[in-house]
Amino acid sequence: MFDKLNQAKQMAEGIKAKLETISVIGEAEGIKVIANANRKVLEVNIPENLLSENNKEEIQDLLCVAINRALAAAENVSEAEMRGMMGSMMPGLGGLFK
Repeated sequence: MFDKLNQAKQMAEGIKAKLETISVIGEAEGIKVIANANRKVLEVNIPENLLSENNKEEIQDLLCVAINRALAAAENVSEAEMRGMMGSMMPGLGGLFK
């Protein structure tokens, strides 16, 4: 039993390390947010044509949309990796983790 728990802990740590290396992108009207699959925002790109005093509220709204899209993509990748880990540890449970 403890061997399985240690194995699960090691696999989870391995997946977390792998998720650090996977990049996901969220975009909204040209604003691009890059995050890793651990849901850490790495980069924000705003096109020059949006950068003006008159666009402050629009940029803020678009940033929220782009960040949320990137984080949702990261969550999808993370869940898929965890399902894969659980499926490999407990193959007898069939499609429970799909």
